[in-house]
Amino acid sequence: MTQPSSGADGLQSVPALLRRNARVMSNSAAYREKEFGIWQSWTWAEALDETQSLALGLLDLGVNRGDFVAIIGRNRPNLYMSMVAAEMVGAIPVPLYQDAGAEEMAYVLAHCGARFVIVGDQEQVDKVLEVQNDLPEFEHMIYLDPRGMRKYDHTRLHAFEAVMENGRAKQSSLMGELQKREAELTWDSTCVMLYTSGTTGKPKGVVLSNRNIIQTAQASSEFDGLKATDEVLAYLPMAWVGDFIFSIGQAYWTGFCVNCPESQDTMALDLREIGPTYYFAPPRVFETQLTNVMIRMEDASKVKKWLFDTFMAHARKVGPAILDGETVGLWDRVKYTLGEFLVFGPLKNTLGFSNIRVGYTAGEAIGPEIFDFYRSLGINLKQLYGQTEASVFITQQPDGQVRSDTVGVPSPGVEVRIGDNGEVYYRSPGTFVEYYKNPESTADTKDPEGWVATGDAGFFEEGTGHLRIIDRAKDVGKMSDGGMFAPKFVENKLKFYPNILEAVVFGAGRDKCVAFINIDLSAVGNWAERNNIAYSSYQELAGHPKVLDAIQAHVNEVNQSVAQDPMLSGCQIHRFLVLHKELDADDGELTRTRKVRRKIIGEKFDDLVTALYDGSSSVYTETEVTYEDGRKGKIKATLELRDATVVPSAQKIAAE
Repeated sequence: MTQPSSGADGLQSVPALLRRNARVMSNSAAYREKEFGIWQSWTWAEALDETQSLALGLLDLGVNRGDFVAIIGRNRPNLYMSMVAAEMVGAIPVPLYQDAGAEEMAYVLAHCGARFVIVGDQEQVDKVLEVQNDLPEFEHMIYLDPRGMRKYDHTRLHAFEAVMENGRAKQSSLMGELQKREAELTWDSTCVMLYTSGTTGKPKGVVLSNRNIIQTAQASSEFDGLKATDEVLAYLPMAWVGDFIFSIGQAYWTGFCVNCPESQDTMALDLREIGPTYYFAPPRVFETQLTNVMIRMEDASKVKKWLFDTFMAHARKVGPAILDGETVGLWDRVKYTLGEFLVFGPLKNTLGFSNIRVGYTAGEAIGPEIFDFYRSLGINLKQLYGQTEASVFITQQPDGQVRSDTVGVPSPGVEVRIGDNGEVYYRSPGTFVEYYKNPESTADTKDPEGWVATGDAGFFEEGTGHLRIIDRAKDVGKMSDGGMFAPKFVENKLKFYPNILEAVVFGAGRDKCVAFINIDLSAVGNWAERNNIAYSSYQELAGHPKVLDAIQAHVNEVNQSVAQDPMLSGCQIHRFLVLHKELDADDGELTRTRKVRRKIIGEKFDDLVTALYDGSSSVYTETEVTYEDGRKGKIKATLELRDATVVPSAQKIAAE
């Protein structure tokens, strides 16, 4: 197989990379998609043909230079090609979160003034049509899946295949214009506009240029030795910058194959079938997979449970050292090899991780215990630190320098410094152009010299040069006694337990910390079934005395761990409650990327926070919720509030 040549080589746009790949790797797989249980493939030559045909069809529909083309749907090759086709004609692709409600979509579509929308299926068509009266610039919508679309008014609706066929039919008359527009694309042309998750307000449109995406993709691919023979599974939201850089930026630079699962329900099976060599997942995915493993172990026979516990204990001791090529005793290596045959190998195969050469997690901090679990299996899981405004990469962990408590060293071409207030700043070729229609926020975030304020607090370790992120700068504060308050540090320790899905810690400016906890319904529900405990809802199970006892034991164990950290020992949890509902993006409590909106949660459940601090043993509350069909309702509950065991810190014990 011919490899892509190194260096920029004048390839200053994603469409230019596509044409190069179609030329030098024409018969290599560019995309695969599982549909009706069968994997379909596109070579790079076929991907160029379909992308070009769609671009010609978009020209025929009247797409102008600078138009915004919204892309909505699950990960599908045709939707990735749609983004590249939009850039081919000089337009700007804007992927949206497919699980967003119609009102959320309306904000983004109206803010960018999208004239054209390309969607996956009928569900997305209905959402756009629901809000079309609020979108004065909207003109045409193209749908990929024709099921259910027969009786719709097709005045402004177009089938994806029909647009492509129309483009092919008019190739002779439109190719000159397409070539002209492609030739106009430069480093500074906009490659994509991605909207931030909006943890503190309305999402902002982050404008990223070809320079941002391509130079970042090149540097990060070379950092990890990514090759055209690598395989990835594209399953994360297309609107998220991580998916864009992996599934378009790096994929088009290196020429590796992007595999799209059939659905969320078949993800685990599809992951095993593909066996990716390069894998990315946010902490929530790794947490969920670990929870499922622990659930299966609880249901396993005594012999299997003993084997798992015995060899995993050994893996935690020597696995990371073996992975990093360090010296390990002969007996430890023999025992680890036996564990690989009996436990680790079958487990990795079940998870779909047998072939992973490079794995990354990012998006938010991952719990050290969770991170170490995967590395102990021999999976080369690493952390990176990044954000949308950086085209993902700010720091990465080099092989052999991987730790759970740092996020590595500055990525190639990236400069990082720490401000006087402890905030992390960076500048790089990946630094975003601007926030669309928001010069004030652009100026607040990026200074005239190109330094970007991340909003995160951190510091460089002496000796190693590795960056440690403490927390979001806005979340890091002081306790009333002057001690540091860093909630994410404690929350990640809590989420290591399979029973705990989410945790929110409060305590800034207070004399003690308190916590809200969401149980993991799958894990706790499995436990309830094994113990013949009947329940009819999440709320009923969350309030069960035995569940509260189990959560209290976890909180007490976390406090013992937190007490060992001299800088953060004051963040131990004094009181907690288990929430009566799961935190939900539809209720505004989480972003679409599952990040906690701490301020909103604190305001929404102010009565619960107050009760935790005033010593109440229980509290009655009513909460508005959004159902799957968009209807609003209220749930009522009386919650039990519990005290946790707080232990003296190691520092205080030494002083005494």
